Amino acid sequence: MKRRTTLVLFFVFFSSLTYSQVSEVPVDSTGIPKDKKLAIKLDLVSRYLWRGQCWGGDYVAVQPTIEFEVTPKLTLGFWATTNFKGDYFYPDGATAYKGYQEMDFYAIYQITDFMQFQLWDYYWPSVSKVEGVDNRFFNYGNNGVKTVDATVYFDFSEGYRVPFNATVSTLVAGNDYRYDRLGNNPKQNFTTYIELGYSIKPFSKGRYNYIKGIEVAPVLGAVLNNKAGYYSYADYDKVSVVNMGIKATREFDLGKGITMPMFINYIHNGATRNTQTFGKNFLVVGISIAY
Repeated sequence: MKRRTTLVLFFVFFSSLTYSQVSEVPVDSTGIPKDKKLAIKLDLVSRYLWRGQCWGGDYVAVQPTIEFEVTPKLTLGFWATTNFKGDYFYPDGATAYKGYQEMDFYAIYQITDFMQFQLWDYYWPSVSKVEGVDNRFFNYGNNGVKTVDATVYFDFSEGYRVPFNATVSTLVAGNDYRYDRLGNNPKQNFTTYIELGYSIKPFSKGRYNYIKGIEVAPVLGAVLNNKAGYYSYADYDKVSVVNMGIKATREFDLGKGITMPMFINYIHNGATRNTQTFGKNFLVVGISIAY
């Protein structure tokens, strides 16, 4: 069933390349159209990967997003994901996150035309009761399931017409603790992730105008100091390049402010440790409805 879903989405994506030309809709860093006060998006993805990390195994996930523009510079939002699985562990009783759910609240402040400050509050409660895990929403301690991520995001594609973007992201609070050799004395680790991206629109000119609207975006992301082990599928003792990928997106304008992006994303996790469970190479296919 999982393979069938992936293949269907894959076929739909590439079949869409022969459709008629569509208009492009400006989007912000979360993929939401930015010409409305309230924006809503629903994603269906073949599996959930975050920065090269596989959460919820090889299961289809549903991901809603709601954003509200408070001022031209300040946006508040909510994002969630679930694969509707009720088992926390796989049948071996040791491998975690068969069932995965997450609910995030975030704020985005546009500092300049190319720089944003983003603050994300991650809440990833276990789908079932697990010994030693406290699912309370306001528990940011070392047994909780909350973390706060402070991000500076650069995007030079608008004002500077350079399709380059960069992310610097640091966990500033919550369950991101490192310990001494005896497993005691927890300290905030401030785990930091950096990412470089580039977007290309290869079919927007010349005789390939009939498939205008395709964007290809390579990305390179690395964890700098994973001493707390927050990134489960990254190296602990050195810089770990966990997110090397390329994403192709085709967007359709359905009219009345509704768009339907489809994408296919290949990700390679270059970590040398902790990738035995789910492997190093992933293919994710997805479709969205955005308003």
